[in-house]
Amino acid sequence: MEEDTGAFPRKEDFSRWYNEILWRAEIMDTRYPVKGLYVWYPHGFAVRKRTYRILQSLMDRDHAETMFPLLIPKTEFMKEATHIKGFEDEVYWVTHGGRNELDVPLALRPTSETAIYPMYSLWIRSHADLPLKLYQIVNTFRYETKHTRPLIRLREITSFKEAHTVHATREEAEAQVEAALALYQEFYDNLRVPVIASRRPDWDKFPGADYTIAVDTIMPDGKTLQIGTVHMLGDHFSRTYDITYEDAVGEQQYACQTCYGISERSIAAIISVHGDDAGLVLPPEVAPIQVVIVPIIVGKRRDEVLSTATALEGELRDAGFAVLLDVRDMRPGAKYYHWEMRGVPLRIEIGPRDIDANTVIAVTRDGQKTTLDRRGVVEGVFSVLAGFRTAIWKKARQVMANRITTAATLEETALAVKSGVVVIHWCGSQECAEKIETEVDASILGTDIRSDLITVSDGPCVACGGKGTSTLVARTY
Repeated sequence: MEEDTGAFPRKEDFSRWYNEILWRAEIMDTRYPVKGLYVWYPHGFAVRKRTYRILQSLMDRDHAETMFPLLIPKTEFMKEATHIKGFEDEVYWVTHGGRNELDVPLALRPTSETAIYPMYSLWIRSHADLPLKLYQIVNTFRYETKHTRPLIRLREITSFKEAHTVHATREEAEAQVEAALALYQEFYDNLRVPVIASRRPDWDKFPGADYTIAVDTIMPDGKTLQIGTVHMLGDHFSRTYDITYEDAVGEQQYACQTCYGISERSIAAIISVHGDDAGLVLPPEVAPIQVVIVPIIVGKRRDEVLSTATALEGELRDAGFAVLLDVRDMRPGAKYYHWEMRGVPLRIEIGPRDIDANTVIAVTRDGQKTTLDRRGVVEGVFSVLAGFRTAIWKKARQVMANRITTAATLEETALAVKSGVVVIHWCGSQECAEKIETEVDASILGTDIRSDLITVSDGPCVACGGKGTSTLVARTY
């Protein structure tokens, strides 16, 4: 990787901070010679792997994991007109196999509805086959023409978790939408990333959906990052792809469907929400190294210190921690910097004085120092990491709360949206939405807000004065 030289930028310069942390903390290398495609460093991929293990464990409660092909025949892809219109400018097409032109061009999946649903029409025959809840974690490709940014706006989304469910009735499908939102809330609670869910306006919903509810977090520059979406599809796709079932009285019915997705934007959220001026701050659940042991070598007691540190490493590993003993020939301060940049939640220092006192020094990534009794060090580490989880969760929630304001006028909205999310009242009309977005230079995110940090109410629309309801407005990525 590149040599780590020069001062690390402060987080208040968020764009530069974000770009630099990706290579300094070994998350992603941006130098791949295709725009919008990036390479995971092993450390970054390990964070990704642990994050997605959490997601998979939640999905596996009542979904089954599967895998569908990357290539979609144009004949299937073009069946659903509304869906295709939403993606037609983003599709990569494979037109040749070797030197031979293909009879039917193949699309690299931008999303997988048109790959999965022809198979669902073959698999589903009876109401006994329902509900069907499958998911996959795959790469998807979108010819993104806007400014690309690693983990946030890509041409190859490397870690797209998409779920596709099929139900007998609309009521069951709507219940699944709510279940998916609860699952995503639990996922981000595990990552200590606070989120806000809201229903997108009709013009901003997923192509082919009846409605879309999206999950957002607020980035350090005040912009929102969409880090999950849940779509109520109704029977739109089942009619196109003939997904029917025989009901209990022997009649054929069209099924109702949902789909919902999360991508590596979840990793961008972890980096951005928790990171600080010293680098990454990783929740213990996703940290490839949860505890690093730094032996303090002084004088003639080198072997004694290393022996004690090695024994401690074994105890912590046996207790289930991901632990590393750093025995590199470097000054302790250089090791501290190295592991702080990479987000290790806990550093344990042990030197001759600690051996004599039968203690170790535990320092969390947010700088809290604790002296632990060597004889109860495993229990002490569990306790310290529990406190660390609570601390970063409280901090993240407070930072989000500080970036949410309410406004009663367009002038107030235009000022407040520069630093975060604004809650206004909006009547729901597209005409007023266009006026709001033009005058405040931001986007309407949605209504039907789900967040314990926001009180929902009715009031006069900031654009026309008519009856309105609480609506989120923000600058977005």
